[in-house]
Amino acid sequence: MGDYRIAVLGGDGIGPEVTAEALRVLRVVAQRFGHRFAFTEALAGQSAIEAEGAPISEATLALCAESDAVLFGAVGTLDARSASGSARPESAILRLRKELQLFTNLRPVRVFPALAEASALRPERLADVDLIVVRELTGGLYFGKPSEIRESESGALAVDTMIYSEAEIERVVRAACEMARGRRKHVTSVDKANVLSCSRLWRRVSERVAGDYADVELRHLLVDACAMELLRRPAQFDVIVTENMFGDILTDEASMLAGSLGLLPSASLGPRRTAHGQFGLYEPIHGSAPDIAGQGKANPLAAILSAALLLRYSLGLPAEAAAVEQAVERVIEQGKRTADIASSPEQAISTRAMGEAVIQEVQDPRHPIAE
Repeated sequence: MGDYRIAVLGGDGIGPEVTAEALRVLRVVAQRFGHRFAFTEALAGQSAIEAEGAPISEATLALCAESDAVLFGAVGTLDARSASGSARPESAILRLRKELQLFTNLRPVRVFPALAEASALRPERLADVDLIVVRELTGGLYFGKPSEIRESESGALAVDTMIYSEAEIERVVRAACEMARGRRKHVTSVDKANVLSCSRLWRRVSERVAGDYADVELRHLLVDACAMELLRRPAQFDVIVTENMFGDILTDEASMLAGSLGLLPSASLGPRRTAHGQFGLYEPIHGSAPDIAGQGKANPLAAILSAALLLRYSLGLPAEAAAVEQAVERVIEQGKRTADIASSPEQAISTRAMGEAVIQEVQDPRHPIAE
């Protein structure tokens, strides 16, 4: 039996809805495996701005820093899109990533055979697709300064700054190589070295780091070529490592291999070790989708699979993580579909119903505890 502390930030839009289902699954896992999960909920995003005056409060940051892991939903609303700087709901997640040093973002992409028809690609192109994108999360354009719109006599101009240090590149490439050792031992480093100085440094550092991993094959690919290859031959990829913005874009593209953004989880990991594992923040890669919030249409599977990653990496509970992942796969094989992956509106079930289906599979005594 273990005791674990988890901070829960549902956020905005569909964030609270999908997070609620992930929490229900975690409670069932705790019951079946004999653990005690202590959940503490707090605000983030637009809901925090309205209640606390900022996208994320100092108290919430402290809560997250003191927890074993953070389960995060999504932030942002349609009304808040015109806000700027630190007043934007999205600054909550950016601040969490930076202040908690969550520099390694893992985004696994797996195609469930039963969902081949939901993908944008032909089924034969999806065979054996099982890749993971390791995205650098605290550098690059999203954090570089200056980043502003300036007014001049000739009109407005804007500037954003991409900046990376050698140390920032080394630690994320090293994380990718370590992950490849437990998979198929192949790393694709994605950059734009034919144009960007940051990418030329990225390539130089990744070559040096790869020298420490004789059992791992490293290759380089320009980001535009990678975008093409993800659609042409996605099964060729094992581990992709890349900088912040490229990783953001490529994983949204890769979600179409699986069939929907609502199927892709993520783990954001930092250097801190807890009593159980590696501290991290876990969230579905989809956004807050305010246009469907409160309608029961959201797919909770990415949030539930993010909870499985939380169990594996931060709580050190691989059997419990596998139990959740296998439950999700069985639900998909049974034909359960939310609106984003349903072949017709009549087939679609609600967010709550999908969560309940996963819970029933986790609880089912006919399925042995995963190893």
